[in-house]
Amino acid sequence: FLTQVNERWNFDLDLCRVLILKSFAMKSNKTTGRIFGSFFLIAFLAYGIGFGMVESITNVPNSLSSILENQSIFIVGGILMAVVHTIVNLGLAVTVVPMLKESNQVLAHGYLSAAIISTLLLLIGAIFLQLLLPLSESYFKADDVNASSYETIAGLLKKGNFLAYQIGMAIWGIGGLLFCYLMGKLNRIPRVFVLWGLIGYVIFIAGTFAELFGIKIGVLLSIPGGLFEITLSIWLIVKGFKKPNQPIEV
Repeated sequence: FLTQVNERWNFDLDLCRVLILKSFAMKSNKTTGRIFGSFFLIAFLAYGIGFGMVESITNVPNSLSSILENQSIFIVGGILMAVVHTIVNLGLAVTVVPMLKESNQVLAHGYLSAAIISTLLLLIGAIFLQLLLPLSESYFKADDVNASSYETIAGLLKKGNFLAYQIGMAIWGIGGLLFCYLMGKLNRIPRVFVLWGLIGYVIFIAGTFAELFGIKIGVLLSIPGGLFEITLSIWLIVKGFKKPNQPIEV
């Protein structure tokens, strides 16, 4: 009788341990998903809003004078692009890599590498744009003879940002393909998101290459991928990642 009681007691303890571990795993999956989704959304908005603020000042005739007149907006836009986006974008990649490794460590490291390289390229592009501020100050003090030289330099800095952005986004798209593929294998998000992401990133990458060859369709082709990132972010904030082999409720 005592042996049976002892076995029953050990069984109950083992069952409790399993249930506790499963509970922690579920909470961890949801927490990771919510952190990743929040970072994804913040990164998307930070760069988009920051670039919009900067472009509204630089994409006008005599942009160097415009930058000097709107320094505060220009600097805030630069902080969103160069600081907030960089920190959050790297954070979201680091957050999800341990989960991706459960499927394939090589591809998971490939995703992380793509995220780091693309983020650094966007940071370099943002720095190119911020160099327009000291250039505009020198331009304001320059005489009319040297004014054209400053405008040429400004054009080169803008072109540098354009190239850094397009190449960085192409690499980000490759990382996105790896992310969607691994998430599909792990079954951590709904299949509709996996397919949407794969298609969206392929179209997005095509748009970046088109822009590099002078075909201005990048914004249009970024819509499917952009909507995917926003929608997935919101879904993850609400639901989080599911644990393996758990049915997904969309």
